[in-house]
Amino acid sequence: MDPTLTYPEAIVVGLFQGVTELFPVSSLGHSVLIPALVGGNWKADLDVTAAQSPYLAFIVGMHVATAIAMIIYFWRDWLRIVKGFFGSFSQITSPVPGTRRFDLGDTDQKLAWMIILGTIPVGLAGVALDHTVRTVFAKPIPTAIFLAINGLILFGGEFMRRRRAGLEAEQALDERQMAPGRRSAEYDRAGYGDPAGHDRAGYAGREAYGNRDPYGDGDPYRAGSQHGPGQYGGSQYGGGGRHRAVSHASGQRAVKQHEADRAIRADQRITRLSWLSALALGASQILALLPGISRDGSVMVAGLVRGLSRQDAARFSFLLSAPVIFAAGVFKASELLGSETAGIRGQILVGSIISGIGAYLALRFLDKYLSNPKRTLTPFAVYCLVMGIGSALYLGIG
Repeated sequence: MDPTLTYPEAIVVGLFQGVTELFPVSSLGHSVLIPALVGGNWKADLDVTAAQSPYLAFIVGMHVATAIAMIIYFWRDWLRIVKGFFGSFSQITSPVPGTRRFDLGDTDQKLAWMIILGTIPVGLAGVALDHTVRTVFAKPIPTAIFLAINGLILFGGEFMRRRRAGLEAEQALDERQMAPGRRSAEYDRAGYGDPAGHDRAGYAGREAYGNRDPYGDGDPYRAGSQHGPGQYGGSQYGGGGRHRAVSHASGQRAVKQHEADRAIRADQRITRLSWLSALALGASQILALLPGISRDGSVMVAGLVRGLSRQDAARFSFLLSAPVIFAAGVFKASELLGSETAGIRGQILVGSIISGIGAYLALRFLDKYLSNPKRTLTPFAVYCLVMGIGSALYLGIG
């Protein structure tokens, strides 16, 4: 069978898939719109509604690669969460009479079960509605309309964020004022802290840089992580290159410890939600079955409605997305070995690798972008509106 997927198509679509899977702009929507907008062989080769389409197998490969990239990025967090999941069963087998119970007293344990609970609704809906949604709605013009609607959803989320600006400002101040020795118990159990309870790396980083705060945000960790050769070394502190190397390493360890503790503190805030809220946030992912509606965007907005800050809502959406995307890919993995993919498996592999790399870089960017309270969802909302309305008009006229 002749290939119906070229390497240029695989590379371009793979890159868009990886980036848009994490950006709140709908990866499936772009997978439908890009071929339609390019036209020609792209439209024929990359038609998700066509029967026996090899494009479906390609999408499966990209989803698996994207999920793997997300797990790699959050590997420390997933290690804690998996440990928490198994730890929740520890009391069931307790040899002490009367103490056998299902234990959810730990942040990681409750977060693990919140993710499982949040995955159930979209998993059931995906199995029941996948074929219907793909054949009825996964067409260019309906997809463009849904993408524009996604923009309106993001605008609504941004409106909610402004109303909760006080919460986010308080959260940011809380993180900047985080002092050594006041970390959570989960932080030390996760292996990030000093066994003696001292924040040695953080102290060394601040000591090396003289507690300077060139950014004016009161965060000595961030101040210690951004520096160039000679900015804090050389004649000012003495010690030469070896001293600067040690100081740099200490500062980097301080930054990593700070980021790890910030993640745990976010998880503590997330687990204050009720089980019903976790179920509601997970169910909001069902909207993303419609091509053009973003999974992460839906969860972020639902999180804001349920009382989370934008940063915490984004984190929970990323943690929820990985198992859903990975499970969907594994569920359809047999399509990668079907007769439809004969002759194009090389293209699928290349496109999937590009998708995974794009997803990792996008997640790295978004994690930093959304951690700044001054950043907004407005650019993504504007893009969705312009892209959606523009695509609908172009395809409708054409």
